[in-house]
Amino acid sequence: MLLEKNHFHFVGIGGIGMSALAKFLLYKEKRVTGSDVHDSEMVQDLNKKGIQVNIGHDTSHVLDGVDVLIYSSAVPSTNPERTTARERGIPEVSYAQFLGEVSKTFSTIVITGTHGKSTTTALVGLMLEAAGYDPTVLVGSFVPNFPDKNLRLGKGRFFVVEGCEYQANMLNLHPEMIVLTNIEEDHLDYYRDINHIRDTFQIFADKLIGKGMMIMNADDAESMKLKVERPITYGIENPLLIEEGAGGGVTHNSYVALDRITSKGEQSFNVHRDELLGRLKLIIPGSYNVLNALAATSAAMELGVPFETCARVLETFPGIWRRFERVGTWREADVISDYGHHPTAVEKTVSAAREFFPGRRIVLCFQPHQHSRTKALFDGFVHALQLADETVVAEIYDVAGRNEEHEMSSRLIVEKIKKENPGAHVMFSHNFDAVRSALEQVVRSNDVLIVMGAGDIDCIAREIC
Repeated sequence: MLLEKNHFHFVGIGGIGMSALAKFLLYKEKRVTGSDVHDSEMVQDLNKKGIQVNIGHDTSHVLDGVDVLIYSSAVPSTNPERTTARERGIPEVSYAQFLGEVSKTFSTIVITGTHGKSTTTALVGLMLEAAGYDPTVLVGSFVPNFPDKNLRLGKGRFFVVEGCEYQANMLNLHPEMIVLTNIEEDHLDYYRDINHIRDTFQIFADKLIGKGMMIMNADDAESMKLKVERPITYGIENPLLIEEGAGGGVTHNSYVALDRITSKGEQSFNVHRDELLGRLKLIIPGSYNVLNALAATSAAMELGVPFETCARVLETFPGIWRRFERVGTWREADVISDYGHHPTAVEKTVSAAREFFPGRRIVLCFQPHQHSRTKALFDGFVHALQLADETVVAEIYDVAGRNEEHEMSSRLIVEKIKKENPGAHVMFSHNFDAVRSALEQVVRSNDVLIVMGAGDIDCIAREIC
């Protein structure tokens, strides 16, 4: 079994999931080494913990005695370290495959879906922690309450982990509970269409047959098309489900959020399960976070966590790194960093900002992520990027390790917006110097500036504050 090996070498160790897995193995008293293309905060953190990380990729980085090479999905098979491992007969496994091996050793709770995975994973982990379950949690972000940020190492039987749908990676995991947030078109460089995406989630749901339950979003039409053996549903303002869906056997939502109230800096709502359980308060914005909180509460309560414990966790939860993260102020404007990179995420984030900052101008600085995604979701971006009061669109972030054509440009989105709506306050910036200049032109005192994207656009938010 791979987990019984001693020396693990990570190629692409600076990734958010890879670094968490490296720390997990280090704490299991394994020898861990690694390499990455760039130095980063995560790489420096690993160095401080005693993990040797080399910058750049070279055959010499695969030391004598390496038992297993673990590689990021961004690392191609032609990588010199992977090539060296094959020549020496060292097993190569992807991050997702190795995570699957880890999941076999726990009662694994997988949070998956197109949006909301990291926040929901963090919340489930924090609720189980607060209830004394001492879970192990691996999350694709930094959680302020976790000393190791993207990892919580526990001694209990539960493993709470994100199941990424990219390249159907979640199929490597072995769940005893699945929390499905939603299903939407994304990663169309791998999936053919929404039907292919939904069919893949169905395959994942089928892994629970005869063994576990699925927590699913009743407000999401695509999720409700799945056939599920033991569904637990949740939703907002909709106590009745359509009679079909969720295996055809559910006629009402299990957990329902009602009477939502939003005010400056907070929101609250009642939760019912046949009867009123109580009221939940959040200091993170947006109806999408109501759904994330409700998903986590549903999962935790089904595992025996009291409602009152869930409420205590939620009312002080500040959010996680790059998920509507308040970074600071610049030119007397509040600066928020957000990881969202899908048109739906843009639309919901802008809407959330308007709820939490009523009456203030919203300035959006957005960097599309990956050329093929931008091309596939082009019309959605044309719509979403008009919703802020001012929008600066950076050039597309080129994802390392993804071989794709580069005929798409953010400039084309802005040109289409201007053609449809000549008065739109949207501008294109070809590099970060131009982005900063554009922001200096449009940001005013009392604005809310959202710096958004899954690439390196976050550095703009950090530099200006």
